[in-house]
Amino acid sequence: MAGARPVDVVVIGAGQAGLSAAHHLRRVGLHPDRDFVVLDHAPRPGGAWQFRWPSLTYGKVHGMHALPGMELTGADPARPSSEVIGAYFAAYEQRYDLRVRRPVEVRRVSEGEGGRLLVETSDGAWAPRALINATGTWDRPFWPRYPGQETFRGRQLHTAQYPGPEEFAGQRVVVVGGGASGTQHLMEIAPYAAATTWVTRRPPVFREGPFDENRGRAAVAMVEERVRQGLAPLSVVSVTGLPVNDAVRAARADGVLDRLPMFDRITPTGVAWDDGREVEADVILWATGFRAAIEHLAPLKLREPGGGIRLEGTRAARDPRVHLVGYGPSASTIGANRAGRAAVRDIQHLLTNGVPAAA
Repeated sequence: MAGARPVDVVVIGAGQAGLSAAHHLRRVGLHPDRDFVVLDHAPRPGGAWQFRWPSLTYGKVHGMHALPGMELTGADPARPSSEVIGAYFAAYEQRYDLRVRRPVEVRRVSEGEGGRLLVETSDGAWAPRALINATGTWDRPFWPRYPGQETFRGRQLHTAQYPGPEEFAGQRVVVVGGGASGTQHLMEIAPYAAATTWVTRRPPVFREGPFDENRGRAAVAMVEERVRQGLAPLSVVSVTGLPVNDAVRAARADGVLDRLPMFDRITPTGVAWDDGREVEADVILWATGFRAAIEHLAPLKLREPGGGIRLEGTRAARDPRVHLVGYGPSASTIGANRAGRAAVRDIQHLLTNGVPAAA
């Protein structure tokens, strides 16, 4: 603990969840750089949005909820979402004087002294009384493993590396994954590529009609139940289904969204199934999602046998000083806002009374 700077709260991550939490810390009277610090590993404001591909314009973004206290208005729907939301987050940080420290890599969080935690970073160490972890998932792209993967002579890349559709002109592309990213990639790439093939582990579920409040609550409840059981969380999107709009209808009519079951192996020149079917490919694009970026919390031993961190609200069941926001049921933008507020309410009780609020 020698040299570790004492502080009431450390917030790790300055995406939607982290900025929401920082906002609510200010609202309850805590001051940045004195009572709390916000640490972000990214080079600039914008959270994971700053890394999104240029063809993901703001008009294509589903359900971007405003940060607390400041609406996002007048955005050009044709402008890349990375620019729109990056500028919005930067303005938000400035308006509320959140003083985000970046780029700062958090290397590990462990037990400190005197009831404090020890947060070791590329910018020295901090000794907080409580921690809000808002690191999201973008830094942990999930790459499945399949037989023969190392023999493939073409290019393999993940959604996290997706450069936009023009780079696939004239190529045969296999897109793996049944989520929103997979369908968006397919619809963008199809006009440029020589051929596209869509493969998923499970048949995709397309959702007609509006995603109303009742549907939203039901989806979040399913994710929340897994977290309560200490299982690795599903994304909220994974239980909502794929929304159907005019572009999706057209792509389905054109056969772009005709899905094949998951292949059994990868060959030097493509993918193959045990029934003898083969598809030649120049590119395999893995739209297979992300996992929670929480390795730095490993020294605290928060994980349950099921592989996840069991939460009571936003509080880690195994350590009431640690809150996870933007994790599991709060991974949506509106969920992140609510989780930030709930975490701060609980932490305020802990700082004032020495014990967490009753569950």
